[in-house]
Order: sequence, then structure tokens, then C-alpha cells
Amino acid sequence: MSRIRQAVEDDVPELVRLRALLFEDLGGEFFNPSSGDEEWRHALATVLKEQLGSDAVRVLVVDSDGGLAACGIGTIEQRLPGPHLRNGRIGLVIGVVTDPAHRRRGHSRAIMHGLLDWFRERGAARVDLHASHDGEPLYRALGFTDHPDPALYWRP
Repeated sequence: MSRIRQAVEDDVPELVRLRALLFEDLGGEFFNPSSGDEEWRHALATVLKEQLGSDAVRVLVVDSDGGLAACGIGTIEQRLPGPHLRNGRIGLVIGVVTDPAHRRRGHSRAIMHGLLDWFRERGAARVDLHASHDGEPLYRALGFTDHPDPALYWRP
């Protein structure tokens, strides 16, 4: 079984590296725009350092020799309650990723179990995520189903 732990500030460079791997794996113009630059990595490092101590963010990692084998990020957002969302608390799984050299060892599953426990402890009424093609079987095995809401986005 993978040993997970909560990330600390010293993990930030590795978290940025793993997040970049995630975007490379997802590919396409949306995740890897041709006009992209490296500035986003610095912005990510800054935000991660700020958020690591937040009660609304959980960053879980699995160690490897000389770095991190895997990571996963969860956030909780307070929205307005409604009949479909009684307390308005929504969990969001952001970017579970495993370094290619450490895949197929249960790291992502262990991270997801840790995040789902954290969401339960925090009273999330629902947990959302966007699954990659490779990650979808794991998430479905954990009980995730198709989202009933249509999703659109807008970029200013």
C-alpha cells in the first residue's frame, strides 16, 4: 500500500513538476496552448505555498527516492445551499498525477482514498472532478458517476 502524507512547502518544486506532467498527459490546445510560457509555474508555486496551510485545501503526496512519485489536490468550495446541495459545500479533486516511472502501484488510488476521507470529514455534499481517459476507470471504481449538470466555460 502506498504511504501518503500531506505535502509541505519543501514539496512545492516537485508538485509543480508533477502538475506539468499532468498537463502534458492531457495535451491539446486547452491544456498546452502553443502560446504558453513558463510563468504559470511560478504562479503555481506561489499559490501552492499560500494554500498548503489552508483548511479548504488538501495536498497529498507519495514519496519516492529523491522526489515525489505522485500527488493529488483537493479543495472545498462554499456555494449557496439548494435542494440538490443541502449545505453548499462542494469538494473538487484537482490533478491527481503519478510520475510515469511510478505508475501502476496504487499511488493514485491511495491518494484518492485520502482525499475522499478528507472530503467526508469536511462535510462535502458532493465531490466533482474532471477525469482523464486513463484515470476514468479508477474514479468510476471509487463511485464517481456522470455529472448531471452541463458544463460550459468562458475565457475573458
